[in-house]
Amino acid sequence: MNTFIEQFPTVIEALNVGFLQTLKLFFVTLAGAIPLGLVISFGSMSRFKPLSYVTKLIVWVIRGTPLMLQLLIVFFLPSDLWGGGSTSRFIAASIAFIINYACYFSEIYRGGIQGVPVGQQEAGQVLGLSKTQIFFKVTLLQMIKRIVPPMSNEIITLVKDTSLAGTISMQELIWAGKAFLKGSQGISGQIWPLFFTGVYYLVFSAVLTLLFSRLEKKLSYFTV
Repeated sequence: MNTFIEQFPTVIEALNVGFLQTLKLFFVTLAGAIPLGLVISFGSMSRFKPLSYVTKLIVWVIRGTPLMLQLLIVFFLPSDLWGGGSTSRFIAASIAFIINYACYFSEIYRGGIQGVPVGQQEAGQVLGLSKTQIFFKVTLLQMIKRIVPPMSNEIITLVKDTSLAGTISMQELIWAGKAFLKGSQGISGQIWPLFFTGVYYLVFSAVLTLLFSRLEKKLSYFTV
């Protein structure tokens, strides 16, 4: 018991550092994947067939292969570019995560846009609105209402997927907890820090779930 009490501050400090890396990767991924996913969805819906086919092929490949494999390819293929530092590992992980999640988000966007009744877009044309105005004033509002539930599921999944960054030795939360099994800061053979990493994920996921639940309620006034 005394050993646990002595080790606890050291473990929590290390887990906090790992969790900060997890948070950074999470927010950087969202900042890149949310707008990129919208761009990709436009490409897949393009009337220019070559662009549409190429975009759909890329999305199919990214969604059909494991994120772990994509991480390894992004990090190890251009090995001279990244080097071996922690910053390089973070950049490589960010690129892999952004591309992966942008492809998943693009399909959600596409479903949301195509789910808006065509008649409403035609009504906008009758009123003399341009295509841009129709998208932002008619389609976008209804799309947001439709995509919140599936987007929230993907974003909560992202919280847990950040642990895959440990594949390229990025020192995120799971990496920090696992270090105490192998030996870190004079502590080795301890599995209990890994259980505490689960608490971090659970609390973070609970906060996101609450936020998305409130967002859905705020959007409930807008019936589709």
